[in-house]
Amino acid sequence: MQTIELISFKLCPFVQRSVITLLKKGVDFKITYIDLANKPDWFLQLSPLGKVPVVKYGDQVLFESAVINEFLDEITPDQIMPSDALQKAKDRGWIEYSSQIIMDQYRMTVAKTAEDYETHSSALSQKLQRLETVINGEYFSGDKFSLVDAAIAPVLSKFAMLQRYYQVDFLSELPKLTALTTKLVNFDFVKKSVVDDFEPLFDQYLRDNGSYLTQSK
Repeated sequence: MQTIELISFKLCPFVQRSVITLLKKGVDFKITYIDLANKPDWFLQLSPLGKVPVVKYGDQVLFESAVINEFLDEITPDQIMPSDALQKAKDRGWIEYSSQIIMDQYRMTVAKTAEDYETHSSALSQKLQRLETVINGEYFSGDKFSLVDAAIAPVLSKFAMLQRYYQVDFLSELPKLTALTTKLVNFDFVKKSVVDDFEPLFDQYLRDNGSYLTQSK
């Protein structure tokens, strides 16, 4: 196997998906952090969209977290993506859906006014309610951890943090998502998927950006 290097930003939930997958599978990798506010030229040459994650696999480059995760899963033992074509397609759909949830959650956390906060909170809540209806088992789609769980874990772990820091609870009326959150956030491969000081860094990031969430906290 070629060497695996993840190019990351310390607060990026999309990179976190790939770290979760690699840690879950016990794969050796290197992670390099950049500042997205001051992207180095070498990174812009690698990333067609100027976004993280980017993976260097030997001298090859991959981008987009869902694509990266599926590739990493396929080249390592004990694949966690379903082999059944229909289930695989369904999981890919929910992975994309969870990407939209990540963006709604981000927009909600960085909203500067009560009006914008409510707008993005409402959009987020609606998607979560839909997600609640399709969870089927101990994990997202059964009794085994899959790439959908890796894709949604950054969102769920962020909710746990938001409740501790800002006393907001988006999962109080969603028992399946609450149970899945409790399960996932206690795994070492989820706990260790972010930098040690992730929570204070994220809190400071929100405060520096005038987040409505932090204005009364």
